Amino acid sequence: MVNSVSVFRTRAQGIVTAPVLVLAHGAGAPADSPFMELLATALSGQGVTTVRFEFPYMEQRRRDGKKRPPDRKPVLLDRFRKVVAETCGSFDSGPGLFIGGKSMGGRMASLLATESGITDVIRGAVCFGYPFHPPGKPDRWRTDHFQALQRPIKIIQGTRDPFGRKAEVDERGLDALANVNLSWLEGGDHDYRPLARQSESREDLIRQAAARAAGFMIGQE
Repeated sequence: MVNSVSVFRTRAQGIVTAPVLVLAHGAGAPADSPFMELLATALSGQGVTTVRFEFPYMEQRRRDGKKRPPDRKPVLLDRFRKVVAETCGSFDSGPGLFIGGKSMGGRMASLLATESGITDVIRGAVCFGYPFHPPGKPDRWRTDHFQALQRPIKIIQGTRDPFGRKAEVDERGLDALANVNLSWLEGGDHDYRPLARQSESREDLIRQAAARAAGFMIGQE
């Protein structure tokens, strides 16, 4: 068990040794938000154990109930590194240890995937709804570090995500980079909500995301 940081652990169903995913939340919702709960459950069903944690600003919000902006990037990355280090000593990662997150959490995971200290112990990263750019600001892309990735990352994105829609992401040719693997959920927005006319529900798209993430992790031997 990770001792110095509170975690939410969801073990893989029916599997003794499974990939372990250290999973960070997004900017506005905690580690036990409905999205994160659904995702952790879906990943468990796909044979992945998740370790969810919270960044310091979200821990403080849990204590006093006051909303506040995310910590600065160095603080976020320090917390992520700490949880990864403690997870390494606390879990049998079986087929491998991975890092990932929702939106901002996924971005932090991708930044860690450029660092030798972290990439010595992880096999890759998974980003659920990557914030390629702020909504309405397609001139501010957050992908410069992709060229420096030392481990593969899997990005699972809704096709109508305002943080990076399929057409504009395809236009930049990011999928051609050696360590970037893009996967698209048809009709999904940033939280994987589908169009009203679609037959799939949000839960269906989250399950699809979990299946694709598990396939990526199990394939990284």
